[in-house]
Amino acid sequence: MDNGVNKVALYMEGITKRFGQVLANNNITLELKKGEIHGLLGENGAGKTTLMNILYGLHQADEGNIFVNGEKCEITSPRIALKLGIGMVHQHFMLIDNLTVIENIILGLPSTHPPMLDVREAISHFKSLTDEFQICLDPFLPVWQLSVGDKQWLEILKLLFRNVNILILDEPTAVLTPSEVKQLFQNIRVIVKKGGSVIFISHKLDEVLDITERITVLRDGQVVGTVSTSNTTASNLAEMMVGRPIVMKRKKRPTYKEKREVLVVKDLCCNNDRGLPALVNVDLIVHSGEIIGVAGVDGNGQKELAECIAGLRKLTKGLIKINGMIVERVIKDQLLLGYIPDDRNTVGLVENFSVAENLVLKSFDSPPISKFGILQWAIIYEKSNSLIEDFDIKTSSPMTPVRQLSGGNQQKVVVARELSGKPAVVVASQPTRGLDLGAVEVVHDILLEERNRGAAVVFISTELEEIMTLSDYIIVMYKGRIMGMLEAETADVTLIGELMLGHNKRGDV
Repeated sequence: MDNGVNKVALYMEGITKRFGQVLANNNITLELKKGEIHGLLGENGAGKTTLMNILYGLHQADEGNIFVNGEKCEITSPRIALKLGIGMVHQHFMLIDNLTVIENIILGLPSTHPPMLDVREAISHFKSLTDEFQICLDPFLPVWQLSVGDKQWLEILKLLFRNVNILILDEPTAVLTPSEVKQLFQNIRVIVKKGGSVIFISHKLDEVLDITERITVLRDGQVVGTVSTSNTTASNLAEMMVGRPIVMKRKKRPTYKEKREVLVVKDLCCNNDRGLPALVNVDLIVHSGEIIGVAGVDGNGQKELAECIAGLRKLTKGLIKINGMIVERVIKDQLLLGYIPDDRNTVGLVENFSVAENLVLKSFDSPPISKFGILQWAIIYEKSNSLIEDFDIKTSSPMTPVRQLSGGNQQKVVVARELSGKPAVVVASQPTRGLDLGAVEVVHDILLEERNRGAAVVFISTELEEIMTLSDYIIVMYKGRIMGMLEAETADVTLIGELMLGHNKRGDV
């Protein structure tokens, strides 16, 4: 420790962690000053989450020491971490969907009047927090009815309710709208002004440069360097992360010439999970060899549109056709539809299954994967090994549980399974959410390959830059309606912004 120990909230020294033969963290040292917002960058699998899980007590380091406010600590569980004032908001929510907001807030806390719960006092404290941070959350609403953005706020409020002063935010903006990101940043700055310290993990370099004061970059489980935010650039950080320059360029229009109607959506209406209208008279045609980008603030019907096309949500009106076939229930024909959901962990994968089992989920009951109801493991191994190689999935074995993979490699498993059958229609809903720059580049290239071979691609993203980069045409959704369609090459960002807010109905091509 240095002489500035009184100014240091956290010091992790020489942290090393192995999982079998995999060296996840290799002699990592990280310093977090009091009142500092410190960025932590690295590709998926670089060791960021493992390091933070060690700090939060979910894993224990094989080597190294942790000092909190100058005191050496043994953090063997999240309970001990919370007692030390360390809280972590995970990339994937740790909420109980069937409980209410306030029940999730007080879960695990001792009651002031056992065995009864003093919910009134908890509600009073909760409301004071929501007022202070200008967050609107109904304490009595079941969590399953919350939007993804509200769930993120709830995770943060759970920790503020417990008075943490070292806050770890793992990809906190991945599910937030631009306005919510702005509000989050305002609140993070309030937290540090009150004496808190924040470790901010993200793959969005512009956001890291906006909110942090210093940035530590990891690659292959080691610290590449720690830099002052004011003295670096996005291109420098990207090169530190991946070891080579990353350049995002507008892609050329497809060379696929045979244009035919593959996906036809006519007068589509459906309800959301609360039974309220989510889509209103949506009409859409996607041709072969074409990417239609779907832009809009999250929660304006994009998710429901994807689920309707995939046959996962009941229509209240209208019809959907793929190659002239009406879509009603879940489509089992993998040659017809590839669906990359917006939540890979709860919808796209069975986390306790192996990589191989997840790769054959769409075809496990059909030959040659299965014969007379018996899985053909030799064929499964052969197919999964081929897909692992083709899609560059980093795993020690096809039988590794998929939950042990990094987020980027989990996404590659979903993409490999859904696209290996060369489907006629590809629906990709937030396919790059939470991925590092290298993994984003891989997913983009895969979607372009699908377009160029003749697939009709529906690409949904809240990131306007990648919508404009990949798409041939852009539709903008607002409150379940398509406000307009624009040609991506000539699309005006200002007009798209107006359409996203429902202010304009121009722009149809």
